[in-house]
Amino acid sequence: MNTHAPAGDALAGQPIARVRRGDIEYVLLGTAHVSRVSADAVRAILQREAFDAVAVELCEPRYQSIRDPEAFRRLDLFQVIRQGKVGLVAANLALSAFQRRLAEQFGIEPGAEMKAAIDGADERGLPVWLVDREIGITLKRAYHSVGFLDRLSIVGGLGASVLSREDVSEDEIEKLKRGDLLGSMFSEFARESPPLYDALIGERDRYMTARLREQAAAGEARRVLVVIGAGHLAGIERELANQNEMPRPLVEKLSQVPPPSRWPKWLAFGVFLVIAGAIGFAFTRGARAGTDALLAWTLFTGGGAALGAIAAAAHPLSVIAAFVTAPLKPFRPGVPASAFSAGVEAWLRKPRVADFDSLRDDVAHWTGWWKNRIARTLLNFMFVTLGTVVGEYLAGFHIIKNLL
Repeated sequence: MNTHAPAGDALAGQPIARVRRGDIEYVLLGTAHVSRVSADAVRAILQREAFDAVAVELCEPRYQSIRDPEAFRRLDLFQVIRQGKVGLVAANLALSAFQRRLAEQFGIEPGAEMKAAIDGADERGLPVWLVDREIGITLKRAYHSVGFLDRLSIVGGLGASVLSREDVSEDEIEKLKRGDLLGSMFSEFARESPPLYDALIGERDRYMTARLREQAAAGEARRVLVVIGAGHLAGIERELANQNEMPRPLVEKLSQVPPPSRWPKWLAFGVFLVIAGAIGFAFTRGARAGTDALLAWTLFTGGGAALGAIAAAAHPLSVIAAFVTAPLKPFRPGVPASAFSAGVEAWLRKPRVADFDSLRDDVAHWTGWWKNRIARTLLNFMFVTLGTVVGEYLAGFHIIKNLL
């Protein structure tokens, strides 16, 4: 920790660690991601000390979003739907919403300390090292590393970041850098779910350390400023002192996305087989019984999907698309009704320039998800997916109940 800066100095009380590994000195500056003090501390240390490179807790997509705030204007909504990336984009927007909410309170843009580090490096002609793992990989590894209840915690936490309107004091944010509040929170989190903590924090500590070593080996830097969130400072300091694995294999290992679990697909397929068998059995009891079972399947699955679209305030034709395509699941494997409905929504209500311009601000408020055409299309996809699943199970219960 930095304890030598005089009172009133921008670096006074800031969490700073200095680690020497071989011929390279790493100066770790812990920051809060929405904090004027952190941004000022970055500028101060760059002005006061000489460095050969600046490393930041960013991956390439987040770096580009800071460099090019207009990047969302180039978002291809149809491509997002086709590639099944709706959940990932929505998760990124939820995280952005949380930071935006804090920014509204304190009048500072999210990531201002990272932008200060990048701008400071550019002014001095220093290379910028991007050392963090892509957020999509981190979320996927976190999601697949835990059980069902912890997965609900991840989704619920993202949802809470959008719905919560509770103010956070600037003093509380600054306490995070001293490590007391943040450290106690993480230690409790680790006791509740060590695999989740490791995927979100521990793995990234190891990943960023490996990236620092990899970048150092590829250049001639002897003194590196590392601007990271305060929650990673102790872990990276420890890893720099003790990590012995070759950096490139370690980076590759920690970048692998676990294959999706097969049991949900097998469960869904099994449920469908049971329902299909029940409908077939109903026809053996007569055309009337079989027709009633088939009608129940159509109404429950189509109705559930349509209600999901309605909940997302979708266009009437998007609602119809959801209702028509949901019961046809056996004839369109791999293409969910939500993709059809969201595609119709994106086609009928093409995002306007204003939707791209206001996207980050709109998603900071839960009502904005229904006002912005981009966010509403994402909601349409997710709600129709949920409605279809619920409808399938209700259809199965209803059909089997009538046969017993």
